[in-house]
Amino acid sequence: MKNSIKIIILFVFTTLTVNAQNDTIKLKEVIVSSNRISLPISEGSRTVSVISSVKIANTPATNLADLLQTVAGVDVRRRGTDGMQSDLYIRGGNFDQTLLLIDGVKMDDSQTGHHTMNAILSLDNIERIEIVKGPAARIYGQNAFAGAINIVTKKITNNSLNVKLGYGSYENRKIAVGIQEKFNDNAAILAHIEKQKSDGYRINSDFDNTAVFLKSQLKNYTIIASFNERKFGAENFYTSNPNFKEYEETQNSLFAVASNYNFQNLTFKPRIYWRRNQDMFLLKREDPSFYRNFHISNKVGVEANMVYRSKLGKTGFGIDASKVYLSSNNLGDRERFVLNSFFEHRFDNLEKFDVTLGIAISSFSDFDTQFLPGIDIGYDITSNLKIFGNIGYTYRVPTYTDLYYSDPGNEGNPDLQPESAISEEIGIKYLTDNFNLTFSLFNRNSDNLIDWTRSTITEKWKTQNFSSVETKGFETSVNYQFKMGQFLQNLDVNYNFIDDKINDTNVNFTRYSLNSLKHQFTASFDTKFLTFLKQSISYRYVERTMGQSYNLVDAKVSATLSNFEVSLNANNILNTAYIEVGQVPMPKGNVMFGLKYNIY
Repeated sequence: MKNSIKIIILFVFTTLTVNAQNDTIKLKEVIVSSNRISLPISEGSRTVSVISSVKIANTPATNLADLLQTVAGVDVRRRGTDGMQSDLYIRGGNFDQTLLLIDGVKMDDSQTGHHTMNAILSLDNIERIEIVKGPAARIYGQNAFAGAINIVTKKITNNSLNVKLGYGSYENRKIAVGIQEKFNDNAAILAHIEKQKSDGYRINSDFDNTAVFLKSQLKNYTIIASFNERKFGAENFYTSNPNFKEYEETQNSLFAVASNYNFQNLTFKPRIYWRRNQDMFLLKREDPSFYRNFHISNKVGVEANMVYRSKLGKTGFGIDASKVYLSSNNLGDRERFVLNSFFEHRFDNLEKFDVTLGIAISSFSDFDTQFLPGIDIGYDITSNLKIFGNIGYTYRVPTYTDLYYSDPGNEGNPDLQPESAISEEIGIKYLTDNFNLTFSLFNRNSDNLIDWTRSTITEKWKTQNFSSVETKGFETSVNYQFKMGQFLQNLDVNYNFIDDKINDTNVNFTRYSLNSLKHQFTASFDTKFLTFLKQSISYRYVERTMGQSYNLVDAKVSATLSNFEVSLNANNILNTAYIEVGQVPMPKGNVMFGLKYNIY
């Protein structure tokens, strides 16, 4: 770790020295989207990270799970290559406490948070990614316990047709076709289909993935539809028995229709949506009758959001009503009705102050109604320097797996109560045309935390509201953009520290909750020195609460020649042996060669 940091410090110093006399570049102010009050990132009074389309194009990551690991405070624990089965954590929260959205549509799953990342899109279809850290329940509802990630899909700006081919380690083969057609200012369509297969990097780690994404714009209506199917060997994903040879298949579908109406000082945004997830798990791949779990969950919803602009600022109202259905051979047939309503107001006419306060009301047919208030406050010291703070109450109802799952080694608990937390954050932002710095301190006090626990290693894992947990930490992010000659260069450096403390626990072992990123350091450098060639290198150091630590280096080189783009992605260049979750070793050094042809 010490040698790695020395190299990075020397590298950064050299870069800054060499470019001290070069012209600077004005950074575009990014608007962070919201279902109600959207703001430029500089005006928000909370920590938000944005991954732009340029960063996505340059990154060595080949999928969303790998890309998110470069963000301070975000922990993606993978069980294999290409994000095959990934769990999403923010600031020490677990995978059930992090909300994923696609164009503002909530992708939470009533069965289990393990399925959150089943919905991830190809990087080719993503315009940007917005990561909201800390209490976000008053904005999005109950599942945004530790934070939320909103995937904003591609804008349809021109006509294009392209084909992409990829081949890499472990017989990893990929083919994708994408088309965009903008017929006029009121009608456009985007379609993308991708197929990827691999023999796997170890025994029983093969996979076969299919992904389809459609987006259509017709006047002020936007329609999105996606389908993701994954079939993969799940060697020791959930057990330690080498004789089982586990296997899993998942399907995830989304269909949503949204619109936007503007009436002088009022904006009205209605939406209907349907999300479906299917999961089939075999304990023995070659013997399906030995043990098989099969689950289908559906969520159908309608929502309406409004923003009213007045002399007092911006006022947001929203309501989201959904019906959830689950059919499962293990969890039974379940259903619940969920009603979320939102109110928030931003006072942005207080000279250098801004204040946003709000409340969400979440009502579940099988749990008590909860009120989730929150407030954000900011003060502009100068036009570039801002201090901010926020506090919010959040909670999460148990998933159906928490409540009802049962097998010889695990037992759910139908008497579970929702877990809750109060989260606070204070921080500072310094933003200029070519340099951004954010620093924040955060704290979360969680009560009735839900996890799988046991007192001895011979007992069953059982879910329970086992304790209260105090999570403290800080994070800092630096972005510097500059020119060398005529080309833009980009440097990102991030650090995150988390300290968890269990109060008054009566259990000895927990499965998921307390293996946070105690230390997380990431750095990436995107460079371009020739018109046709660009390169990127990224570094990540991780040390977890349980003591494991490792270093990872990834790199990418790409060249554009006429209508062709050739790329080489190299991951885990140092051949690091490491595990992110359970007993699943991650692959050592591997590469992917890519070829893209733009037909028009």
